[in-house]
Order: sequence, then C-alpha cells, then structure tokens
Amino acid sequence: MKTHPSLRQIRALLILFITGLVISGLTAFPIETQLRFAHRFVTQLGWHNELTHWLEKVYQGVAVTNAQYPFMAYGTDWLAFAHIVIAIAFIGPLRNPVRNVWVVEFGIISCMAIFPLAFIAGHIRGIPLVWQCIDCSFGVFGGALLFIIWRKIKRLENEPHFGDHVSKTREFFPVQRDAMAD
Repeated sequence: MKTHPSLRQIRALLILFITGLVISGLTAFPIETQLRFAHRFVTQLGWHNELTHWLEKVYQGVAVTNAQYPFMAYGTDWLAFAHIVIAIAFIGPLRNPVRNVWVVEFGIISCMAIFPLAFIAGHIRGIPLVWQCIDCSFGVFGGALLFIIWRKIKRLENEPHFGDHVSKTREFFPVQRDAMAD
C-alpha cells in the first residue's frame, strides 16, 4: 500500500522537529566544552562586542562553577534529558499523526510558553535582551514548524478514506473494547 503524500510530508517535518530536539538536548551535555571552544574562537579572532563579552562571562561562570561545584551541571544534564524525552513523545504522531495530534498541540503550546519564560526569567537572571530573543527563536521556529504539521494533520483527518493511508499501530497497553463498556 502506498503512503499518502500528506502523510509523508507530515512525517518528514516531524523527523526534522524530533532531530532538532535531540540535537538541542545532546548539545546541553558538553556545555563547558562548547563554551570553551567558542571562547577560544572569538578570542583568536580578536572580536570585542557585547555578545563576545556575554560569552566570556557565561564561559567563566560555567567553568568556575563546574570546577568548584560540579554537581550544578546536573541541572543541564536534566535539561538535555528533557529535550530527548520530549522528542520521544513525538514518535506517537510520527506513527499515527491523526490519533496523536494532541502531542503536536502540546508542542505548540510549549513553544508559546518559551516567550514568558525567556522574558521574565531572563530579566530576573540578568540575561541580555538579545540573548532572550535568541532563546525565543526556538519557540518561533519550533512553533511555526509544529503549526504547519498540525494543519497538515487536520487536512489529512478530513480527507475521505484517510484511514486507508494511516498506518495501523499497535498500542502499548491494548484494552479490550468490551471491558470498557462495563
């Protein structure tokens, strides 16, 4: 049986989103190493601007904290883990987008929630406005991608005979339908 073109598009976009989440998660583990590399790079180039000064401050903060209090890095380990776990949740829509559209809706809401977090917590923590906007870009791009996916799922759901093209998936916890009637 051929896969419906809309379903292929939805799955391709979901794979792009999942990949972005996994990469974001994995890059949170070696944060000090990445900051050291970026610090050396801008130092060798002799760049001096507000962004490079912020990078220097963040690098020094992470390096000193990791040297004196290495257990604090456990927080970014959990951040990385959370990204990966959220990516795993999107396997549901990958397998059956119509049945699991709620995961995409959850993702859209989460992307919108980035804005108040970035601007409120960023202000309280002294994060430069430009960096808060960079953080918000994840919400913009992720939310836009998920909205496109959501619209495609809704169109697929309304197509006649869409069920012929949606893969039959096995549930993790199969429930006998007769038992639910009791």
